[in-house]
Amino acid sequence: MRVKVLSRVYRMSRKEYEGMLQMASEQVPFGIYALEKQGYAELRRDKCQSITQLKALTRQFKAQGFKVYANRKGLKEAGVEGAEGALISAG
Repeated sequence: MRVKVLSRVYRMSRKEYEGMLQMASEQVPFGIYALEKQGYAELRRDKCQSITQLKALTRQFKAQGFKVYANRKGLKEAGVEGAEGALISAG
């Protein structure tokens, strides 16, 4: 499998890639951390400011045929006010 990290491309086994994928997941609490397509993967660090931005970016990559790996769990940890905060402040 070919894996692009920053501007370099590495060849590694699927198992090695899955280990890298786990580390990448931990680095991006709210955003896209990897893309994958037909034996090629790209580790990214696309941090998003809103769910809308994350969805738009995800759709863009999926339209190009990529499987998208993203985290949504760290919305508040990333300093982004989500829908919950808006509902609380409105009440």
